[in-house]
Amino acid sequence: MVQYVGPPLDLSFAALSDATRRGIIDQLGRGEASITSLADTFQMTLTGMKKHVQVLERAGLVVTQKVGRVRTCKLGKSGLKAEAEWIEAHRKLFEARFEALDEIISEIKQEGRDD
Repeated sequence: MVQYVGPPLDLSFAALSDATRRGIIDQLGRGEASITSLADTFQMTLTGMKKHVQVLERAGLVVTQKVGRVRTCKLGKSGLKAEAEWIEAHRKLFEARFEALDEIISEIKQEGRDD
């Protein structure tokens, strides 16, 4: 069996499969935040939040910077561009298939009326 391998997308979609990590992305969309403030917002331990941020960082969705004792997080520069392009390409494919199916159904209904 041939398996498609797309490491960058695999990492992003895996990271986004978790509701907490999607929430972190939403939160960082409003502005930078420290890991401590994110942990407080999501009511979780600092260690738990660090693990979530590391997954997002490996996927390139979040960038962190440590200044003194504070690690600040912000959204990565890619802005989910590759992921959005992949989704859009597949949306168009499904849309074309549904339109073709609609045409077939219309033809079948028309044939039924003609009989």
